[in-house]
Parts: sequence; structure tokens; C-alpha cells
Amino acid sequence: MPDPNGLCFSPDYKKLYIASTGKGPGDTGPGGKGEIFVFDVGSDNKLSNLKKFSDCVIDGVKCGPDGLRCDVNGNLWASSNAGRAVGYSGVTVWSPEGKLLGRIRLPEVCGNVCFGGPKRNRLFMAASQSLYAVYTATQGAGPG
Repeated sequence: MPDPNGLCFSPDYKKLYIASTGKGPGDTGPGGKGEIFVFDVGSDNKLSNLKKFSDCVIDGVKCGPDGLRCDVNGNLWASSNAGRAVGYSGVTVWSPEGKLLGRIRLPEVCGNVCFGGPKRNRLFMAASQSLYAVYTATQGAGPG
């Protein structure tokens, strides 16, 4: 997989999501296509059954992922880099089946996301030049 970047386990640790980002400054490899892939994680902790989870195209606009996090319901939250496509950078939220559930629009490219706070219900978004935070109606998946 070219340019694997963001990594995230599902809350039950049976899936591993990987963002294959595009070619960055100084990269000499082929570069990813800004997609999210998913592996099954076996009881022996080996990965199998690689498949594309999402091409991250919304309304015909490529919303390249980078940082990934899951919530307690298994939904995947992905930072979004849509370049100059106004209104598409920020965060995308995907169901465990890969269906787009929603978006958080930011005025700049978002590179990473993380749930935090005492209840893990605040989403922090690290963007190009700013740090954003919003309370959510869910919680970030916690460790085992």
C-alpha cells in the first residue's frame, strides 16, 4: 500500500484502518491516492482480507484522509484535505460499512483528529494553522 499514514483500530480490535495519503514533499515513491483501506485482524494478530474502505470522494471532490480515529460505535472519523475545494476540508465521518455519515467543515486543511476530554467526547482537529475542538454526541473508542 503506497504512503500508509493514518492508522486506527476498530473498538473491538478486529479491523485496522489505514489512510493511504497522496505523495508529499520529498516523497520518492508512487504516492497513495487519498483512500482509506481496511484489514481484518485475526486472533493471531495477523492482517488479512485487505479491501478499500472508501475512495473519500464526496460530491465529486477528493477529500484525502490523513489522521483517523474510531468512536465507541465503530464509526471512523477521518481528517480531510480537499485542497482548494472550499467547504470540503475538515473531517469526514464514516459508518463501519464505509457509508458517509457526515462532515465537519473547516476553513483549512485538517491533518489529524483525536478524541479527548474527561468523557472522550470532544473532537480535537489539528488543521494547517489552527487547532479546533467540538463536543460530539459520541465518545472516542478507548483502550481495551
